[in-house]
Amino acid sequence: MATVLICRRFPRLSRVTTFSTTAKRKAESGSSESKQKREENPETANTSTESVATIQLLNPLDYKVPYNPSAYAKSRAASQQHAARNSGQALGDTFTSSGTAEVQHIFGPASPQALPPLRSALPKPKSKPVLEQTVSARLSAAQTKEEAEHGKTETHDSKEDPRMFQKGRPEYRSLSYDKLEPIETLPLEEGESVLHSVAACKGSQSPGTITDYFLKLSRLPADQRAALVAEPRFDTLCHCAVKNMEFLSTSDLIHILKGCIRLVVPPTHPLLNACENEFCRRVWDMNLEQLLLVADYWRCLERSVPSYLSILFSYANMHWKDLTLPQFVQLVYIIGEGRRSPADLLQKVESRILKDLDSFTLEEVGAICLGLFKSLSGISDHVMRKIADRVALQMEDMSTYALVNVLKMLRYVRMDHLSLLKELGKVIPARIPTINIQGIMHIALTCSSLHYLDEGIMAAVAMSLPSKVTYCRSKDAAKFLWSFGCLDYEPPNEEEFYSSLIEQMHRKLHEFGKFPEHLLTGLLGLAFVKRFPEELIDYALRDEFVQKTRGSKYELRKDLFTLSKSVEIECPSYKGNRLPPQLCQEITEMVLNFAEEEIYVRPEIVEATSLLESMLGGPEYVKNHMILPHTRSSDLEVHLARDGHPIPFNLEDLTADKKLKDIGVRLTDDLMTQLIKGRSNSQSPVEVQNEARTSSQERREEAQTPCAGDGSAFSGGALVTGARCLEPPPSLVLNQQPREVKLALQVSNRNHYCYCSKRLLGLHCLKRRQLRQLGYVVVELPFWEWFPLLKRTRLEKLSYLHYKVFDPALLGRAG
Repeated sequence: MATVLICRRFPRLSRVTTFSTTAKRKAESGSSESKQKREENPETANTSTESVATIQLLNPLDYKVPYNPSAYAKSRAASQQHAARNSGQALGDTFTSSGTAEVQHIFGPASPQALPPLRSALPKPKSKPVLEQTVSARLSAAQTKEEAEHGKTETHDSKEDPRMFQKGRPEYRSLSYDKLEPIETLPLEEGESVLHSVAACKGSQSPGTITDYFLKLSRLPADQRAALVAEPRFDTLCHCAVKNMEFLSTSDLIHILKGCIRLVVPPTHPLLNACENEFCRRVWDMNLEQLLLVADYWRCLERSVPSYLSILFSYANMHWKDLTLPQFVQLVYIIGEGRRSPADLLQKVESRILKDLDSFTLEEVGAICLGLFKSLSGISDHVMRKIADRVALQMEDMSTYALVNVLKMLRYVRMDHLSLLKELGKVIPARIPTINIQGIMHIALTCSSLHYLDEGIMAAVAMSLPSKVTYCRSKDAAKFLWSFGCLDYEPPNEEEFYSSLIEQMHRKLHEFGKFPEHLLTGLLGLAFVKRFPEELIDYALRDEFVQKTRGSKYELRKDLFTLSKSVEIECPSYKGNRLPPQLCQEITEMVLNFAEEEIYVRPEIVEATSLLESMLGGPEYVKNHMILPHTRSSDLEVHLARDGHPIPFNLEDLTADKKLKDIGVRLTDDLMTQLIKGRSNSQSPVEVQNEARTSSQERREEAQTPCAGDGSAFSGGALVTGARCLEPPPSLVLNQQPREVKLALQVSNRNHYCYCSKRLLGLHCLKRRQLRQLGYVVVELPFWEWFPLLKRTRLEKLSYLHYKVFDPALLGRAG
């Protein structure tokens, strides 16, 4: 039986489970009820025997499944006006790299029997993953179902959806192509007559006749137009047009280009090459309306025309004051579809947005945001906040498509507009069921990118997803997993939600070769919530896949590192592929170099380190480093004996600093009393200092004494023996009574938490979970406590750190 293991990614770690899913049901496990269901649903029954595949989650320690039977209830119903407007608008993906239309994938509905609940599944022992057989079996079954489910795809048109704003004003008719424009169909006899005339004249038609022929042929029935491009006589007409290009008027050229749209002329056709060159030559003799119309035609023809757009942008820059409001919006739309941002126009675009913001329709506001987002145009916080202010006030009157475009831009500039986000929580949950999967993904991704957790939004997303999951591309599934993991949110239908997405990741496995970042994104999102699908992890850590990540435009090595090390710590039973040690070392050095320059030197960390050194007796008692480099944030490590006394362990830093003087003072309860209430009469300042030095020297000598006579000593949490450094196995840490308590102090900042919340994000939940699993006691110095203290007196800061480090509960917790 082919076995597939399923894992999770960064965002959260609360439970890990082992479950298996088989497409083929065993006869002995099938109840009469399940048999009846298979009889009622022949499709499900057939697929159950098409492949044998097991999906197994690795079983992290201490897995618990919280039970929450309450389902998400809609807080408010969408108005009929919204439903009517939004039902016909599907949300498109704006991350396509060119102007080409996206292919619509046809998927069958997800079978409710595809994955059993994790709670009821049993772990399956596994020797070695057999992913190739499993994947081929899954893909075969999935593709068979997809092909059988025509007519059940979501409505989505990535070319037309962004153009909805053009229906709001009559002025756009002269600036854009309208595919719904009523046109009288040309009888087939007349079409044949035109082609006969072309062949008879052998390309000697006048410019006016050429234009007339194109317009007539473009009115043929759709099925006839599709076959026309391969007709030799049409090819003769195109050659004639190219030969007479310079004699055609600009109006004739525009009409020919429009005819090419209806005739579905391929974007690389020689006729279009000649038209582009001619339009570039004539730009300065055309008016702005004509230029924008031609640019729109090029978009409809799916042809990339960077030279033409560059000239158009220069022309618009020179005639900026002449731009009407519709022309401005159309220009921003063209900028977005061209996927490039003219730097010299950005300031003018911002000024025009502020000037006409109240005059734009809500659809135009959405179109402007989409254009800026697609072109990766930066925009000032001031302008974006003004846009968000208006949207927050009129969100209920805004179409979902336009609203999602605003959210994309809000995410791009990383703006936390609380009023808009709160209003989003009121408006969007009731609309979620009517939104297509890509639109839902962008809503969830916006929330996670802004670290904003609205349980109503996320629950609505989770509840709607299982029935739509087969519409997910690999990117969509990965972003959903990342979003929920990043926010560390467990939806009411948690097991169904994750099971369906993990299953979809398996269906889309063939896409990860081209988009390796999506697989890592999804797996990290799963790891955050303590889910580790073994077969997907094994696939991601194999040499072939690692090599593919090198060709990505994203830096994926750190993601691979985080995934690999998380599996190593949390899934000791994992036997699959791992990252090569040399690659792990390279990534570790890269992460640590970055930390030296950007993390360790942050004021709040430097201050805490300095004060702890003073309080405990010197730098040998504190280490500012990354205990877990794969979690990408620093720790202040402190070791305490069972009686609460600090233990020196950071001997490397002490040896490196030859000039370091023993000026550390151990901050005891007695000394704290003296500092707060005044010096004790029974002890002079010199005595206090001498006692502190003696104590510090004794602890330093103890640290240099071999442990148990075996020539080894603890240093930085690792066991050092001779020249080798061995990480203690997790079993030792978990099962052995510690002779010391290792503290991992976390100097956090607001970016570690959800917005306006004390709830940790998934990555930082993962880090703390893994620290505890390795035997550390995590001590929080939360930003809402520590940052205000940075402005207070040294004594107040020392008092706070003393309270945190010497809390008696820490020793009890470690024991």
